[in-house]
Amino acid sequence: MTDAEIAKDTSHADSHDVALTPFTIFRYTYSVILLIFSIVLVIALMFTGNTKLASDASPWAALFVCIAAVVWLSMIEGQQASLVGLPPVDPELYKDTHPVTYLNAATAFLGDNLDRYLMGRQFMVLLVVFVINLCGAPSSGDVDVLGMPGWLKAIFLDVGLGMIIFTCQLGQLTTQVNASHCMLDFINNYFALFTLYVAMTIEFSGVMHSSYLIQNILSVLSGKPIQSNEETKRGFTFAFFWGRVLMSLAILGFSLAVIVSALFQGKTMMVVKYPNVPNGASIFLFFFLCSIVGMLEGMQIAFFAVAKLPADARGTTLFGRKTCELLFRGNGQNLPGFMIGRQLTVVASFFIVASITSMNIQPGSGDNIFGVSDGAQAFLNLGFHAAVVTTIIASITWQLAASAFPIAFLNNPVTYILLCFALFLEWTGLCAGAWVLARVMKKALKYEYDEVYVGTPEERAANNHADKDFADDTGKLYGGGFRGHAVGSHDALDGPIESKDEVDEPVETA
Repeated sequence: MTDAEIAKDTSHADSHDVALTPFTIFRYTYSVILLIFSIVLVIALMFTGNTKLASDASPWAALFVCIAAVVWLSMIEGQQASLVGLPPVDPELYKDTHPVTYLNAATAFLGDNLDRYLMGRQFMVLLVVFVINLCGAPSSGDVDVLGMPGWLKAIFLDVGLGMIIFTCQLGQLTTQVNASHCMLDFINNYFALFTLYVAMTIEFSGVMHSSYLIQNILSVLSGKPIQSNEETKRGFTFAFFWGRVLMSLAILGFSLAVIVSALFQGKTMMVVKYPNVPNGASIFLFFFLCSIVGMLEGMQIAFFAVAKLPADARGTTLFGRKTCELLFRGNGQNLPGFMIGRQLTVVASFFIVASITSMNIQPGSGDNIFGVSDGAQAFLNLGFHAAVVTTIIASITWQLAASAFPIAFLNNPVTYILLCFALFLEWTGLCAGAWVLARVMKKALKYEYDEVYVGTPEERAANNHADKDFADDTGKLYGGGFRGHAVGSHDALDGPIESKDEVDEPVETA
């Protein structure tokens, strides 16, 4: 193929479209109906003053902040899929057709910036989800809107299914689906570039730097060196780096102390939304959910880490073998199924954690935590401290541990249990409507699949633009969502493949 043919090859225009079967249409239909109901429910909660931001400010403020937060979350989630998938592709192939994508790539792929971005975005996801919780989640356990019967109210309000469907479909899965195959088009805008700089600024601030201490400890324990594209830190750079690590440890310690103290004193929204739950049980629930989220974050890293290993090397215990047998069974459809179910479980856990940790203290009441100033209390009420603790303790630490010890994660019986649960959630099709929204979004914004512009990996290789080799741990903090894949290749979002063990087999080209 010539450069011109690769630049715009419309033969690939429908290469990743999902085939519509009667069962698929049924799942799409009922999922979209659930989404519409969830949107109506969330708006009703706001305009009856039954969310925290709506009662503290106004329903319109809650609505506009919620819309902004969901839109930004969708960019954060989609951009991650794009930036993790693009590194191997020669940027000269899209420099002229997608100039802003090129700017994103030139910044993100310089040195260790991709890992810096992923560290910052992980915190952004948690913080934005907590803001959405303040805007749209019910502020008490006795909320009554839309005249719902008790059983429906228990499912959509008490359990939080309405907020889960609302956030997963609108703020996460839709853009992940598009960005995983339309990487070039998705980040070809300055909103994506702005988001990239915000994420890197958060990482530069040092708030999350205690994660690097954990990374170094795990590197020593596992005997695996930390891969870096930059020179060893010396002098001022060394001191500045470890100074931020110490600052991050102090912030983490303070944030954790705030959460535990507030839970013991009954000063969180947990007391308002679930008044029958004892304070001690709230503390247990907080650490339990952090562990569940951590396991799910680690599992996706471990699963992708062993995907290229021979089948007999993936699990060394009974549960390790059962996990791998279920995950890679048949045509490989359970791996993408896990990713969908995992997303639902993680978001559900985040909303419960947000309820557990959100402060229920009115600044100026004289009841501020640790006697901090009213301004500081108002800042804590936004959930910053909870986002710090959850990101480090319930997310990044587990991802790093799974990267260092993937087989140990597979051998854990809890891994098998969570895999079964995630696959069940995906089977229900609760968020299948995200594929409908993704198709609408793709047509409305005129996205094209990446291979329309740059061809498949085989076509790029045949045209002397072969993909570059990257270490397996490049961009290792994948966070919530789908891991990157070779641009223009078959991946989890396409559904079943003939053999998971043969997914990396080269394809002959004419």
